[in-house]
Amino acid sequence: MYVPAKYEQADTGALHSLIAANPLGTLVTGGTGGLDANHIPFEISPPTPGAPLGVLRAHVARANPVWRRDGEQVMAVFHEPTGYISPSRFEEKERSGRVVPTWDYAVAHAHGTLRAVDDAQWLAALLERLTTRHEAAQPRPWAIADAPPDYIDKLMKAIVGIEIRIERMQGKRKASSGLMGA
Repeated sequence: MYVPAKYEQADTGALHSLIAANPLGTLVTGGTGGLDANHIPFEISPPTPGAPLGVLRAHVARANPVWRRDGEQVMAVFHEPTGYISPSRFEEKERSGRVVPTWDYAVAHAHGTLRAVDDAQWLAALLERLTTRHEAAQPRPWAIADAPPDYIDKLMKAIVGIEIRIERMQGKRKASSGLMGA
């Protein structure tokens, strides 16, 4: 990703916050068939001594071949809501006319090695955390225990966990209009 210095977001905490607030990532993989992208909701865990940039965790359908990319380098892309910025929003338009349209956005790229996790306990814990987090704002939060156990067991057999220990992060924040807190 091209990142001019003035738009670089190098703060790991800020990048983690962006990912936590916008967890639907685009997981990009490459191979003999070319590039592939899967859109997956992730959780991000904080840095630890063994993973100084944190870890991304998610699950995918067992039928999705992405989990078979175990051991391969991948990139997950996350972004905040974006916005087109018209030249008419800038005072310079009236003074000199020397303005052009632009786009405001903030993105985080997380690079690492994909690891498939085919472990029922690991998956159950992940699903509990994801469900608890994403249901928290609901007036009557749904819980996994609300569904019949045999139904959940069947679905659990149809998914595989994935984990990416983040090895490199890159961020960009272009906020020229004040729409994104600039």
